[in-house]
Amino acid sequence: MDLPQTMRAVEITEPGGPEVLRPCERPVPVPGAGQILIKVAYAGVNRPDALQRAGSYAPPPTASDLPGLEVSGTVVATGPDVARWSVGDAVCALTPGGGYAEYVVCPAAHALPIPDGLPMDQAAALCENHYTVWSNVVTRGGLVGGERFLVHGGSSGIGTVAIQLAHARGARVFATAGSAEKCAACTELGAERAINYREEDFVPILKAEGGADVILDMVGGDYILRNLKSLAEDGRLVQIAFLQGPKMAVNFAPLMMRRLTITGSTLRPQSDLAKARIAEDLEREVWPLLSSGRIKVVMDSTYDLEKASEAHARMESSAHIGKIVLAV
Repeated sequence: MDLPQTMRAVEITEPGGPEVLRPCERPVPVPGAGQILIKVAYAGVNRPDALQRAGSYAPPPTASDLPGLEVSGTVVATGPDVARWSVGDAVCALTPGGGYAEYVVCPAAHALPIPDGLPMDQAAALCENHYTVWSNVVTRGGLVGGERFLVHGGSSGIGTVAIQLAHARGARVFATAGSAEKCAACTELGAERAINYREEDFVPILKAEGGADVILDMVGGDYILRNLKSLAEDGRLVQIAFLQGPKMAVNFAPLMMRRLTITGSTLRPQSDLAKARIAEDLEREVWPLLSSGRIKVVMDSTYDLEKASEAHARMESSAHIGKIVLAV
């Protein structure tokens, strides 16, 4: 397949707000051993993109400096040692960076087939959130059917996936959100109780239910202590971000007495092998749920690639429900 030498992309011109995202022209990347080159149809917009744009989440040394951690599209070239994918295959993929562009390379093992019946825009919204939720809620948090699960930011991209996945696994699901509209979206997805954090305190609500067995949190700050108070005995707090800061003084004596676990992870720094194993789990356990419609993709809005700054402003306003994607 004849490929162009250059491509449209969006780069970070300097650390700052959404306005520092600017359209540019870059060389088309070349896939190396074990990699595929994808012609991007849509790229997902995620909080780590905004953190990178602000200068607080640097890409790995071997990754593209362009933002963009998930895409959907078509394989247009393969590097050496790629067996599964062929030119013309439709895929969605987790990328180490570079998704805000017409073409992106990624490890072949981090790409997945598009679930049956899913359009390309929804497929671009899958990987970052599903990789994150599965690895943190199921693998690290150990959530099983019958347990009580609390997710903060239930109407976010992460939240909408976490609610549905936990519900599908038979857990009792609770969520926090910041408006009546967002709370309604959470209950529609499977939460038995959605708590408007502007009007109610989630701590007594969860304690009245016996406490949460697993909590997925991206808020941090004073939520850390409140989460610990909300856990049942042997409960697990899984931290994936710190929108309100990562530091808080904690008395560990009650944690020992109640056998609590604090864990968490970020996805991007993990090894290629670790991400490949997550992909295998997702294809086996979650992709059939997407193909059958038991789990759906909640979409908020679509922006043209050149309007990535507007997409970031939308995300950082927290007015969105579900995923924001860029049409490439």
